[in-house]
Amino acid sequence: MPGLYLHIPFCKQACHYCDFHFSTSMGLKSRLVDALVQELVLRHDYLGPAATLNTIYFGGGTPSLLTESELHQLFEAIHRHFRVAPDAEVTLEANPDDLTTAKLRELAGSPVNRLSIGLQSFYEPHLRLMNRAHSAEESRAAVLRAQDAGFGNISVDLIYGVPAPSHAIWEADMAAAFALQVPHLSCYALTIEPGTVFGRQQQKGRFLPPPDDFVARQFELLLEQTARHGYQQYEISNFCRPGRESRHNSAYWRGVPYLGLGPSAHSFNGHSRQHTLANNPQYVTAVLERQQVPATVEHLSPLDRANEYLMTSLRTAQGCDLHHLRDTLGVDLPAQRPDYLRQLQTTGLATLTDGVLRLTNQGKLLADHVTLELFQSVGHPVSSS
Repeated sequence: MPGLYLHIPFCKQACHYCDFHFSTSMGLKSRLVDALVQELVLRHDYLGPAATLNTIYFGGGTPSLLTESELHQLFEAIHRHFRVAPDAEVTLEANPDDLTTAKLRELAGSPVNRLSIGLQSFYEPHLRLMNRAHSAEESRAAVLRAQDAGFGNISVDLIYGVPAPSHAIWEADMAAAFALQVPHLSCYALTIEPGTVFGRQQQKGRFLPPPDDFVARQFELLLEQTARHGYQQYEISNFCRPGRESRHNSAYWRGVPYLGLGPSAHSFNGHSRQHTLANNPQYVTAVLERQQVPATVEHLSPLDRANEYLMTSLRTAQGCDLHHLRDTLGVDLPAQRPDYLRQLQTTGLATLTDGVLRLTNQGKLLADHVTLELFQSVGHPVSSS
């Protein structure tokens, strides 16, 4: 079943690593919520007339900045235009400083049944370095308050690869997260993007990211510690207790269609992708005044779909089914690149069992490189006749 994603493009302040679309000005927030409701009217048939939503995901930005009435307005519109599965996973991303007792009481009374909390670190200097709005103590307190409010389905975000004299801070961050007994962890390596504060500081020589081997060792520590504490790695950056995968994330990696609402949101219907303009005022004006969604559409060729499947499937524990790649998407990797597939296995970067290619822990460190190599080696799809 398909999913719905709503992009809430507002933040209290800009994190120095963030490359997502957002604004720190809240002046348009109410009208943007109105525009999201209207976009539902304009695009409710995108997923087909019989669509039943299995997941609803409020991302951002900072969706926890939505008021109770704004969240109610959005849910009312969603249920007016879509069937929603009785057991649908409904996730809201939240910052710890927003999760007061009163806010959690509001959320517990809403359809939200899963929280994704952006902790990033429990180390105060790293939070200040990243320009996070919360403190280390708020990181712990927010999760405990959410659990007290009845939220058992909680994911927390952590960032590794932050400049540090040793791995001790990262090890302490992981230990603090394990102590909270949350069922899901999303752990990302700090990536320096050109348009971010860190990117500009790096250009001027004022920010120096750690060397690759330092980051790689922290990833290895992450794999060791999550396994030791009973978490399964079901995707390169995502770990969960058995059976507690994010249904929203898992559907994306499996290529399940979804509708994305809001500025900068992406949508996918199985054959094409749509990318909405990343500009709040222009989005609001287009949707509310012209009844149009300002977006570009990319029609996917068979080769595009094969490359997307390679990229997403190799990140997961399920791996890349080479039979599916050949029979459904028209690319026969064993015939086109047998030497490279053998090389991946002999160097310990991947396994190939029953036609399924999976990256090893060593291979996950080089996932982007392996994927790029396979993109370049795919060439022209084999004939489907």
